[in-house]
Amino acid sequence: MELKIGLKTSLMHVSYEDVRRVWQQADDMPEITDAWLWDHLLPLAGDRGGSAPEGWTMLSALAAQTSRLRLGMLVTSNRLRPPALLGKMASTVDVISGGRLVMGLGVGGTVQPPDAGGVAGENPAVAEYAAYGIPLISPSEGIARLEETVTILRRMWTEEEFDYQGPFTTLVGTRNAPKPIQPTGPPVLIGAWGERALRVVAKHADMWNIPGPPHNPVAEVAARSRILDRLCVAAGRDPAEVERSVQVIVADDGAAEARDTIAELTAIGVRHVVVGSRRLYRPDGMTWLLEEVVRPAYEASMT
Repeated sequence: MELKIGLKTSLMHVSYEDVRRVWQQADDMPEITDAWLWDHLLPLAGDRGGSAPEGWTMLSALAAQTSRLRLGMLVTSNRLRPPALLGKMASTVDVISGGRLVMGLGVGGTVQPPDAGGVAGENPAVAEYAAYGIPLISPSEGIARLEETVTILRRMWTEEEFDYQGPFTTLVGTRNAPKPIQPTGPPVLIGAWGERALRVVAKHADMWNIPGPPHNPVAEVAARSRILDRLCVAAGRDPAEVERSVQVIVADDGAAEARDTIAELTAIGVRHVVVGSRRLYRPDGMTWLLEEVVRPAYEASMT
């Protein structure tokens, strides 16, 4: 399987016009296969009053103004929208995009141990949920809700009408039209790190994504990938069915380091890398990314 390189534009302290320009430039660069937004309601760094557009609204607009890129959220917070509403939104974006959506999902806001920053004033993610009146839940409930959401999404995308009674959601006479253009619905990407969440990946996901260096060293990514292999086998799936995807942040002067990191990731079996950089929004930013990171990394993976 060839290496695929995607682009992520985090919606923090950036204008719609700049994001649109970057995505349209990427749409004209065949070496870039996909583009992603994030799903936060407040900036996670810098001025807390700064710009942070809502992700799915932005994704719909960008789907209408691009023609080639696969696209999605990396990843959708499962805490922000009821499952059936999310299924309807995803179906609509898949139609708008002509069948290019990848359904990126993650657990979303959960209560973390005290050393992870559990006070709203100390942890930006906790403050974000408090600001929008969304309660944090336990990690175990978050994982159970994630699995329920995947089940509901797949039924919405493939069944004409159904009822559903789950631990958190009750649906009666649910219909969803228009259906996604992709016959069985968009492929499902799940962002996960812990073993309990990786079990959901092993059972349900087409793609698995995690942040890579500097958040997680390549050796840790490899260790998590081996855990996923084991869980896939336990779930009766071929581990090769789940595509491995890693995010890489590129510093303004970090092209060489990014190329080295991508080479290390491909060496452990990663075949999808999503790169992001604040430099993208400069006039020459996308040309720099293509010539200094994307094209060399792709060519190196083919040798």
